[in-house]
Amino acid sequence: MQTAAFNELFPLFNAASPETVDWLLSIAVEHDYPADRAVLMEDAWGNAVYFIESGWVKVRRHGGEEVNTLAILGRGDFFGEMAILDESPRSTDVVALSSVHLLSISAQRFIQTLFRDSQLHHRMLQLMVRRLRQTNYRFQLRHQPPAIKLVNTLVALGESYGSPSEYGTEIYNIPFKDLADVSDITVEEATKIMEKLSSKGWIRIAPGRQAIYLAHLKQLNHIAGRG
Repeated sequence: MQTAAFNELFPLFNAASPETVDWLLSIAVEHDYPADRAVLMEDAWGNAVYFIESGWVKVRRHGGEEVNTLAILGRGDFFGEMAILDESPRSTDVVALSSVHLLSISAQRFIQTLFRDSQLHHRMLQLMVRRLRQTNYRFQLRHQPPAIKLVNTLVALGESYGSPSEYGTEIYNIPFKDLADVSDITVEEATKIMEKLSSKGWIRIAPGRQAIYLAHLKQLNHIAGRG
């Protein structure tokens, strides 16, 4: 991948020097995983930082026999950055929702790069604060009706990873169980809400294309309380 394309795809590197980006691209390792394949196991956290060039993944937490999805990440995002600074045991893994293409950079080299490029270091802190704010916002929604929580999830995924199409903003056809987990509602609630949104024409689910289209973002934003 060329430096300009890398910078455009990954906002983290917008402020990094061209020399930093060239160096990272020269040491990055490429990975391809099919859907449903474990990308990062519980005991592998802290070994590298992973950048999603294409596809969708989910971060899961294990608690006894229960497995819950904590986050859904798409093209242009990254994961593993906090674990390189925190050596505590992990009870989470990352699984490919779709086929996914990743770039990884070893923890040691990534930390060295952060120390060498203060702009990259500052940008990393900004994005980590942004994630914290997003987590706080989800916590503030905990007492809201299920529809508001789920539509907030859909809108956020569209804003972060969606791509324009003739049918509206396109996101991956994420399983209802994962949408329910991330939205902190039940699968039954998620199923009913998605069916209602689809019947009203506000979203369009296309299983054959593995896509959900957010057909009426204005209406969805209104439901979510975002505008």
